[in-house]
Amino acid sequence: MTKVNLFSGQNTIQLIEQALLRNEGQLGATGALVVTTGDRTGRSPADRFIVKDAITEQSVDWGSVNRAFSPSNFAALWERVYEHLARRDRFNTQLHVGAHDDHYQPVNLFSETAWQCLFANNMFVRPDIYNPANKPGWTVLTAPSFVCVPERDGTNSDAALVINFTTRQILLAGLRYAGELKKAMFSVQNFLLPEQDVLPMHCSANVGEKGDTCLFFGLSGTGKTTLSADPSRYLIGDDEHAWAPGAVFNLEGGCYAKTIDLSQKNEPMIWDAIRFGAIVENVAIHPDTRHADYSDTSVSENGRCCYPLEHIERRVAKNAGGEPKTIIFLTCDVSGTLPPVAILSKEAAAFHFLSGYTARVGSTEVGAAPGIQPTFSTCFGAPFMPRPAAEYAALLMKRIEGFGSRVYLVNTGWSGGAGGPGGAGQRFPIPVTRAIVQACQTGELMRGNTEYLKMMNLEIPKAITGVDPKYLNPRKAWADPAAYDEQAERLARLFVNNIAKFNAAPEIVAAGPRA
Repeated sequence: MTKVNLFSGQNTIQLIEQALLRNEGQLGATGALVVTTGDRTGRSPADRFIVKDAITEQSVDWGSVNRAFSPSNFAALWERVYEHLARRDRFNTQLHVGAHDDHYQPVNLFSETAWQCLFANNMFVRPDIYNPANKPGWTVLTAPSFVCVPERDGTNSDAALVINFTTRQILLAGLRYAGELKKAMFSVQNFLLPEQDVLPMHCSANVGEKGDTCLFFGLSGTGKTTLSADPSRYLIGDDEHAWAPGAVFNLEGGCYAKTIDLSQKNEPMIWDAIRFGAIVENVAIHPDTRHADYSDTSVSENGRCCYPLEHIERRVAKNAGGEPKTIIFLTCDVSGTLPPVAILSKEAAAFHFLSGYTARVGSTEVGAAPGIQPTFSTCFGAPFMPRPAAEYAALLMKRIEGFGSRVYLVNTGWSGGAGGPGGAGQRFPIPVTRAIVQACQTGELMRGNTEYLKMMNLEIPKAITGVDPKYLNPRKAWADPAAYDEQAERLARLFVNNIAKFNAAPEIVAAGPRA
């Protein structure tokens, strides 16, 4: 009988050695481990489930996003995957999710592959002492080679991700894309933290020299990672945080950045972080030089790199900061009708938080339409939010009012016309968006003159330091104002139809676009 090994997965060098020995990947020119994930190069929403039982039945917003799974099917499938792993070499690591003394979750992970264990070490918090004493830990099994049988296992396909809040177990079967692992634990915190009066957030965060915290909400592709990796500020994290009274803290210990069109000029901090210990996922590599081609999307539009926060020189060592002075909602507007920045009232902030409007650019989801597609994703993270949207929105408003945060809507999409094939628009240059973000953070926008953008019902600045005025009013940026009005009318109707789903207060509805 072949000997089966259980490896301790704490040592980066040993994990990379094991990954190479097992042909799980290859070393790239920068020293990063390069891997591919097969047919699934993004998340599989149709294969994500939550066990429906006494704890979750009345608390989860069941539907197409949060799909129910029976306790009996889960128990049987867990046993099959456990036995599958028991017959193979596997890797074990013990981590925390949540950089907070009270609001962390211990995670005991068993992985079939060395590289997914390395991914977990990079992305979760690596505590000096693993401490499940104050609360029971979570057990995670990830078995990419396991093949689910829907008729037997109750799954949707040959793969599944199932979260069991009662037993504190997470099962990933048949899933090679590593983003599933990090979003599974994000979903856990999104369910548990609101009960403790803590707001979980799909956002990045950084801190200025004066200790002022800034949050960037947004879906994948809107610029959370790029804009928070600011050489003039200190990074807390790039994707998942929580806001408790008195503090914003990272749920993770690393970054997971999209690499499409990544450049050293525009994203120097991310570029320099892709070195030994990092992982490059689903990116085309030159066979001889092993250099990555980040403009080549032949493997996937959702190419990624994963690295620990230690790879970022200008970071907040304690992985947390104070409550946010500035909150930025990032949208990537493919219609070309939203301004590059608008100042939001608390009612408008609630409207746009519930809406979560953006465009999918290089979708992170399997089965999504290719190219650029407009979408609404409640709370800028609906796929990971088990509870009803109103609970998260109410917590956000409570925190904003309690601390006096200023909220802005920043568009990283198109100007002068629509984007996509046949569109006349051009995407906002990253340096322009960085200048706008800086103006938000310094408070410049609150001191300057504004004008009213009628159809979008937004207050927009007339001038911003370092930004060409031609960008600021989207209607004036179009060659044909009548064509702009027609496009804006279509987008406004989308907003109006979407907000109707939430039974929002009249003052919140009135703060949004008007068809």
